[in-house]
Amino acid sequence: MGNIDATLVKKLREETGAGMMNCKTALVETDGDFEKAIETLRKQGLSTADKKSERTAKEGLIEAYIHTGSKIGVLIEVNCETDFVARSDEFQELTKNLAMQVAACPGVKYVNYSDIPESVVEKEKEIESGKEDLKNKPDDIREKMVSGRVEKLLSEQVLLDQNFIKDSNLKIGDLITQKVALLGENIKIARFSRFVLGSQ
Repeated sequence: MGNIDATLVKKLREETGAGMMNCKTALVETDGDFEKAIETLRKQGLSTADKKSERTAKEGLIEAYIHTGSKIGVLIEVNCETDFVARSDEFQELTKNLAMQVAACPGVKYVNYSDIPESVVEKEKEIESGKEDLKNKPDDIREKMVSGRVEKLLSEQVLLDQNFIKDSNLKIGDLITQKVALLGENIKIARFSRFVLGSQ
């Protein structure tokens, strides 16, 4: 993340709902000034997605994708607020892209980081804490390193944290935010299932 602290970028993203790269750019442009970065994002119209994210999304589509060779299939439910948006070309294209994304990411198990059970997080922390290279580190350093490693490891299992297969500079979470801004409605990935021939 360059000279900008990743936690500050995350905080700005949570505050504004803008995409990760937009938040980082805004912080770089404002020399890390949090309030000015919010102002920059508001001027660009990127912070409005956050307000929309509180609105109920009960319409949408269930998209099916079968990969070439018919050995991998995906079902994904993507919600929006109205049937009008659900039937739009932009929304339908988004659901297709998200289904293909799941097909391309065998390690992805969760939609959001917050969906990961606490027991899984704790287990990973326990494994990382026991690694040889951390044994002689001071407690506070070790704790930070363990948290960083666990977050990196588990984010590889989160759909919203994946690089978009059609644009590696864009995370799936940022793609959703862009579509929220474009379509003017809250959009959420509700759930997905990935099927691989011959596996249970």
